Amino acid sequence: MPPADPQAPAPVCGKAEQDESPQTRMKTVAAGSGQRAAGSGQRAAGSGQRTEKYVLFAARSAAALHRLLDVLPAFAGDHRIHRRFTLVPGSDFSGDALAAIEQARARTVPWDEACARPYDLILTASPKGELHELHGPRALLPHGAGFGKALPDDGSSDSASGLDPAYLLRDGHPVADLHALAHPSQLTRLAHACPPAAARATVTGDPTLDRILDSLPLRDRYRTALRTHGRRLLVLTSTWGPESLLERRPDLPAELAARLPHDSWQLGLVLHPNEHSRTGEFDLREQLEPALAAGMILARPYEEWAALLVAADAVLTDHGSTALYAAAIDRPLIAACDGGGELIPGTPMAEILTRVPRLRHADELVPAAHAAAQLTSRVRDLAEPAFAERGHAIRRLREELYRLLDLTPRAVPAEPRLLPDPAPATRTPAVFAVRVNGEPDTGLRVERRPAHAPGPAHHLAAEHGEAAERHLQSAALHYVRADRAPTRGESWTVDRWTTHVLTQYPGRRTAAVILSPTRGVLRTTGGPLLSLRLTPYADQAHASRAEAFRVDPAAALSAAHAWLDVREAPSPIRCTIGDHTCTLQLSPATEAEARHAFAR
Repeated sequence: MPPADPQAPAPVCGKAEQDESPQTRMKTVAAGSGQRAAGSGQRAAGSGQRTEKYVLFAARSAAALHRLLDVLPAFAGDHRIHRRFTLVPGSDFSGDALAAIEQARARTVPWDEACARPYDLILTASPKGELHELHGPRALLPHGAGFGKALPDDGSSDSASGLDPAYLLRDGHPVADLHALAHPSQLTRLAHACPPAAARATVTGDPTLDRILDSLPLRDRYRTALRTHGRRLLVLTSTWGPESLLERRPDLPAELAARLPHDSWQLGLVLHPNEHSRTGEFDLREQLEPALAAGMILARPYEEWAALLVAADAVLTDHGSTALYAAAIDRPLIAACDGGGELIPGTPMAEILTRVPRLRHADELVPAAHAAAQLTSRVRDLAEPAFAERGHAIRRLREELYRLLDLTPRAVPAEPRLLPDPAPATRTPAVFAVRVNGEPDTGLRVERRPAHAPGPAHHLAAEHGEAAERHLQSAALHYVRADRAPTRGESWTVDRWTTHVLTQYPGRRTAAVILSPTRGVLRTTGGPLLSLRLTPYADQAHASRAEAFRVDPAAALSAAHAWLDVREAPSPIRCTIGDHTCTLQLSPATEAEARHAFAR
């Protein structure tokens, strides 16, 4: 088939198309809409040799698309390469793939038109669908790691998804001209399962792992972006399907959010892109509402999940391949469920799940995390058969892809792109059930949990301007953040506001205004206005590192409220909040503090 007309117009969305939803556009791109793609055979002026090549990225789902996007650095900076995207019909999870393509402002080609013209290279990360209808050399990449999962209702029940001859062969011939694998052991497995496909396979490594490895030095930056501060970040990872963490234990995120102290732990959740597509973002957030309201981060399905792994202190997982990436970078792993009949025995993921601690109840998380931290090197070794060519995947892939293109790569190096900063949690609890343990003479420990958390609490603390009236009626500690107060609204002084709150909500309560991260003013019912100053405890090892000392002053106010329940005279208070021990100094408020004005 001759190359397409080089003057054919590239697919450009008209006004009507721009107004359509991604789902409607998906149907158009997959079924064909009469749009014409830019030609794939443009020639250099004054020569008979083609200098421009057209590469088609054929994605069947968002998961497959994300893997293809990680390969883009192989072609970076090469003006000879033109990139086009198409959706392979037949998947229930293709809607989000189109949305991601459009967000990137990439050129799309309708499936019917993609099948009607040749391309110099076709890249795909799934062997499923009618790939044989596309014209041009095809390169097949994995859309996960480890080939540890079998889907009995989709393909051969005894074959790993991605290594199934039912999809790798068409009329007895391999669907791909190049089958890129991440480790020699996978080539051995493919040779056993499908010798014709193995004859066209080569080991190139995993470009997604290389992105993660290159981004490891950005760990502190990601934790700052996530507002983790001194807390431990626990990342839950769930694949898709009936054996996934979210299907087997749907209440686990909310249970952990309710039981783990807010100032000690931060939660993140990584879901397989198919789960985002199947459920939809709206329903997903509604289902996860209790955990999200407690501050849990729901990672976006592309790139952000990997940044959370870099930032994580521990990972709670099912049998999904995300855990292999966590193991490869020494993140402590804890098993939440066993994978059932989907997990293939003897694979790296199966071996890992037999060795790591199992979390049966949310209350066991802390000892499980401690046990997992002792096993990181052993678990990393178990993940080794999933990855080879560490740090060289993009270079190796570029060599193979340019060979298929019959081009010499540019002299510039091919390097993975660093992971972007993750988005922070958008919600922080406005109401806490606060437990205060210890004695005034030996020091207090404050633990804050969501208001609905099980178990006894010393008091309820509620933030004005954020908490509902029903919680304000029940709270013993009322506080407002003057440093975050809106710029418009009624102006108050500290003295007037604390007096007003204690009048409006009678009983034995404390009203407080946070002036800065280390300073506040408070008043108990019938008591004087007091100033609170927060400093690192002198004996704390990292007290001299200001950046390491991050305590929410609202938690310190809870300690002061508990102290004033049993003592009236101001005195230094030793207090532990999360992993930080600090000193709270109470003294009579100054005139300037009493008259400090803020709007709310």
